[in-house]
Amino acid sequence: MEKQPQRVTRHPERASTARGDLDAVLDASVIGTLTTVADGRPLVVPMLYARDGDRVLLHGSTGAGALREAAAGAPVALCVAVLDGIVVAHTTFESSVNYRSAVVSGTCERLSGQEAKRALDVISDRVIPGRVAEVRATNAKERAATVVLSLPVLEGRWTVKARDAWSDVPDEPSGAWVGIVPVTTTYGEPRTAPFSPAQEVPASVRMLVEAHR
Repeated sequence: MEKQPQRVTRHPERASTARGDLDAVLDASVIGTLTTVADGRPLVVPMLYARDGDRVLLHGSTGAGALREAAAGAPVALCVAVLDGIVVAHTTFESSVNYRSAVVSGTCERLSGQEAKRALDVISDRVIPGRVAEVRATNAKERAATVVLSLPVLEGRWTVKARDAWSDVPDEPSGAWVGIVPVTTTYGEPRTAPFSPAQEVPASVRMLVEAHR
């Protein structure tokens, strides 16, 4: 069944119903904000994530309150936003930003055993592709200290929006500069830790940096 988004009421012309657009936004970042509610108060935490087909994988410390609530079945929402440009208009009121954003809501499943181990590897390789093969596997103690969650991407439980436009043409005389300042993310030169037994930058890190120059 084709998965459709939730209804967008604010600037609906910026919304998309294409699942591919949702995947593109989720794949454009590795950090999102997870929100849930416990005892009538919001719990909000930024965290690493990875899209894995029709689900979003999340992980964190067993001591994190938001993750404990999510693991227990509390409803959650994950928000991801990517800033693409500063839109400079003839007034500050008319100025804006170009962006892509997505929200996925629902309830999470707590993963365990080999499924949790695989999910952790997926997240790690999403942040640094190929790194899992360069280091030892996570051990039982580390996995016991980690909550691993799967948030399914379900019909009617997601939205995706984007703005990619100039500001409106001024309806009054103005001598102010109008335009767009593009925003990009680049990775700097890797710095080897003074205590690192290996001094040569590994292939995974070199490729990561080259891909984001």
